[in-house]
Amino acid sequence: MSAGQLGIASVGLTPYLVVSAILLVLGVFGIFINRKNIITIMMSIELILLAANINLVAFSAALGDLSGQVFTLFVLTIAAAEAAIGLAIVTVYFRNRGSIEVEDARLMKG
Repeated sequence: MSAGQLGIASVGLTPYLVVSAILLVLGVFGIFINRKNIITIMMSIELILLAANINLVAFSAALGDLSGQVFTLFVLTIAAAEAAIGLAIVTVYFRNRGSIEVEDARLMKG
């Protein structure tokens, strides 16, 4: 096996799944622990998507199928669009209200 072929087969699937699980837990804790800051919530959602992407790529490489890696590119595209649109909404909201706290956003209901 050459150096270019080293990857999932030489390391195994477990370290990738452990890193993915850690990122998922950090993302979920980020959402539940800090509910006041919209930026932190958006970063936590990005961590959850990154954890899913690591799983997709790891299983795709372990199984020798490229469909998981292709799907990861679509997820990354959606995540980038979500981040751009979310930050634009938060910026406009901050200009209008002067704050980006979640409690202030709840006043917009109804």
